[in-house]
Amino acid sequence: MIDPLLLVLVAATFLMAGTVKGVIGMGMPTVSLALLTATVGLQSAMALLLAPTIITNIWQALVGGHLRQIVRQLWPFLLASVVTVWLGVSVLARVDVRWLSALLGVLIIFYALSGLFRLGVGTLVSHGRHAGVVNGALTGLLTGMTGSSVFPGVAYLQALGLPRDMLIQAMGVLFVVTTMALGLSMGEQRLLSVELAGLSLAAVIPGILGMQLGQRLRRRLSEATFRRVFLTGLLIMGGYLLLGALIG
Repeated sequence: MIDPLLLVLVAATFLMAGTVKGVIGMGMPTVSLALLTATVGLQSAMALLLAPTIITNIWQALVGGHLRQIVRQLWPFLLASVVTVWLGVSVLARVDVRWLSALLGVLIIFYALSGLFRLGVGTLVSHGRHAGVVNGALTGLLTGMTGSSVFPGVAYLQALGLPRDMLIQAMGVLFVVTTMALGLSMGEQRLLSVELAGLSLAAVIPGILGMQLGQRLRRRLSEATFRRVFLTGLLIMGGYLLLGALIG
């Protein structure tokens, strides 16, 4: 029997995460990971984000007219990010999850600070002949260990100078392929229970409702203001995760 409080928590989390995605076009995995890791733990949080992340990003990955170009241009990056997810999940299955929660906190803090203060992270990840493979491999490894594909994946895509519509579609492709690989590898490592899989599927509904709400809010709110509030909230949550892991 699923705890009703857990159902409410999951629904509220993905409603909020979907709203953020609806306003700024991304952020659902990051927000859901930050909130759920603090309450149900990292492994359960990673399992719960699978279905909402995949389903809400499939449309983003397919629509835009640039899919063929994205695959042709970015296939080394995407392939490397998928392959190394398995390595990351094998670490997740064997390492004290407290330290991986701390790592997630650090990644969220870094992501929030780079967005708030425009630190120019793209210049750090976009150089070199093999930048795509290196960044893809690191993205997949961190996805497997923490559930987050944001760094350095999104920073690398942003640094490529892609047109806005192509960038949004490329992020959708990245999130779909890495999250699908995450789900398969977690299942292989027996980190994905039937109960968590069912809850993840149920979370799709509040996630989509949140996206619709966010899209309506986008017409009324300043995206820049919302982004600052969003990043500040992430900074606080990242700090909370890191502190909790260190003193827990």
